[in-house]
Amino acid sequence: MTGPARTYRPPRDRIWFLRSRAYTLFVARELTSVFVAWTIAYLVLLVAAVLGGTLADFTALAGRPWMIALNVVALAATAFHSVTFLNLAPKATVVRLDGWRVPAFMIQGGNHTAWLLVSAVLFWVVTR
Repeated sequence: MTGPARTYRPPRDRIWFLRSRAYTLFVARELTSVFVAWTIAYLVLLVAAVLGGTLADFTALAGRPWMIALNVVALAATAFHSVTFLNLAPKATVVRLDGWRVPAFMIQGGNHTAWLLVSAVLFWVVTR
């Protein structure tokens, strides 16, 4: 008698995503979610500092060079995440008007325009 049959398991390719530009961008976009989460946590800490009366301590922490560097990287990663998310919208949503399918470039253009307008309003509110 022989032992239990062994199943074939091909060796894992741990860098599979580097073999295609599309896969590399996909993995990079997914990794930027960590920086999106950091940005949300940072804003929650800011709100807690304002409401808790510890804004001076928060600004001291925010002014440290490593924190500034982290937030600059987070800004770039969040911008990349946002742009790629908005570019994927036409693939996830089909918009029809009286049977006519709205082209992808119009959906993308609308998304990017709305993002730009909301950013401009927020910039105006923060800097006035």
